[in-house]
Amino acid sequence: MFIDVARIKIAAGNGGNGCVSFRREKYVAAGGPDGGDGGWGGNVVMKADDNLSTLMDFRYRRKYAAENGVDGGPRKCSGKNAPALVIKVPRGTLVLDNATGAVVADISGDEPVVIAKGGRGGWGNSHFATPSRQAPRFAKPGLPGETLDVRLELKLIADVGLIGYPNVGKSTLISVLSAARPKIAGYPFTTLVPQLGVVWVGDEESFVAADIPGLIEGAATGAGLGHDFLRHVERCRLLLHLVDVSGSEGRDPIADFETINAELVSFSPALAERRQIVLANKCDIATEEQVEALRQYVEDKGYIFWAISAAAHTGTRELPRLVYTELQKLPPPVRYEPTYVPPPAPMAGPRAFTAEKLEDNVFRVEAQWLERILAGSDIDDYESLQYFQRQLESGGVLDKLRELGVEEHDTILLGDYEFEYIF
Repeated sequence: MFIDVARIKIAAGNGGNGCVSFRREKYVAAGGPDGGDGGWGGNVVMKADDNLSTLMDFRYRRKYAAENGVDGGPRKCSGKNAPALVIKVPRGTLVLDNATGAVVADISGDEPVVIAKGGRGGWGNSHFATPSRQAPRFAKPGLPGETLDVRLELKLIADVGLIGYPNVGKSTLISVLSAARPKIAGYPFTTLVPQLGVVWVGDEESFVAADIPGLIEGAATGAGLGHDFLRHVERCRLLLHLVDVSGSEGRDPIADFETINAELVSFSPALAERRQIVLANKCDIATEEQVEALRQYVEDKGYIFWAISAAAHTGTRELPRLVYTELQKLPPPVRYEPTYVPPPAPMAGPRAFTAEKLEDNVFRVEAQWLERILAGSDIDDYESLQYFQRQLESGGVLDKLRELGVEEHDTILLGDYEFEYIF
């Protein structure tokens, strides 16, 4: 089964927590804090693997999570950084944010791409020692890693794409030009999956061609099989548009040609502007008038015309050189750059917060930086609470609460915690 679209959830590892520890050794008086830092959480990395040709593996596994960083230890021992989670995908896979549709990454090159970054490790209590606070009983917790809900779309990387109605001879042509062996039969839709073939022009000159399943009218809106595979044509630098010039299927060649081009426009206007070579296939069973009529029409439109018979090998020997020559005039395959998505507008400043009065005697404070400090504090330790109190004061939180009319013994909500306000 050919799977070219998949949806998965990925989560980078969380950073390890900082350690609260004090040096305890014989003959060492008042050794002081020696808690180490936590390790970084693992990144989630995607890498192209040429041994894969489908996204089938992602149909059975939908969640990928990297390891968390190791917590810090005593004696200022830092926790181990978690290894990256490497996800192998077929070359040409496009990673899209499932919510916004923004491009996260294009896995087309040889270098691994970081999709989600692991969280930074927390600080140990050794970082918080000062002349006046010589025994801090708190540490920084690790930061959470990034999480993403993404959609994977496989867009095959091929220099040349073979397009056209079903039964016009695309599979026969690619089997003649390359070592690919697609299914060939005398009925429509014999090709159910894209077929790739390497076409050699000389001893060291070659290009990759893709046989795209047949398109029909309405393919861009879901009709037939072509809609599922039109995305694979998007990277092609050159299109070989096959037309049954003999009309053996009872259709008009010119109408077929215009219908397929209309579907390309509907799917992607940029794709419709891609360079085309129109191949008049089955010319061995067509009349000279049919071939000349199509030639005149196509050349008037500005396309290159070439008459062939894939089954009889007529005109196919010279075709690779023609295609290769045209490819040298064209830019490299399409690469999709990550879409810049502006981050949600944060509250101004690194210590931004919001405070509001919910009801009489109840106030709520929202401040991520303050919640992280609180998570790393020992609420049963007086010195630790004093440190937290100073952060409230220096960050302007207490001033804001006073502006809102807070009074003694009122309730303050911060994350999952409740505090009683005392002067």
